[in-house]
Amino acid sequence: MEELAEEAGIPVRTLRFYRERGLIAPPRREGRIAWYDDHHLARLRTIAGLLERGHTLTGIADLARTFESGRDVAEVLGLGEPTEETPVRLTPEQLADHFEGEVTPENLAAALDLGYLATDGDRIVHISRRLLEASAELVREGVPLSAVLAAARRVREHADALAELFVQVLQAHTAQAEPHRLRPLASAVVDAELSMALDRRLRRDAGVQQPTEPETPSSRDESSNSAEAHDK
Repeated sequence: MEELAEEAGIPVRTLRFYRERGLIAPPRREGRIAWYDDHHLARLRTIAGLLERGHTLTGIADLARTFESGRDVAEVLGLGEPTEETPVRLTPEQLADHFEGEVTPENLAAALDLGYLATDGDRIVHISRRLLEASAELVREGVPLSAVLAAARRVREHADALAELFVQVLQAHTAQAEPHRLRPLASAVVDAELSMALDRRLRRDAGVQQPTEPETPSSRDESSNSAEAHDK
């Protein structure tokens, strides 16, 4: 324990406190000797990093329990499963930096449930760099992460329906739905339709938000004077 505390740069009494709070796992014991390893050291460094980012020990314990309940990355991604997405490996501190103040046990549980996040030892894996960056950008724009994840769940439902539609169409009219043929065609159609749908939606909003300005007394006088001058 003294060696672990020295390596982590914390007092032994702090390490004992973390053990009592369940923030680190028990050591492996051989007789009267307790052995700590790199996983314990990684957890201590994570605790220190999250404390620096404003998390409380209670919050860190909740995050740790949620994190430990997550599925393994192999289970989420599927071994040998074809994909165009690039997974990103993150420390818990790096994840907190991406979503400053928004990494709560509730949001972490929602992301794990969606399959956006998975575990890989002491690391967190986000299944898609593109989704990670887009989600972080939305949070920076002021959208709460909980709202981003709720929207993602709805998008997932529509995406699954679209995938089913494209596979059925291709299978009905070709020998097989080969991924290298299906992906670019489906992406092109969805991108174009979504772009046009956004255009229609934004034009509709613009029409609602730009009502005709009410006529002011001064403008009525000017119109009256203009009409009189025309009559003359």
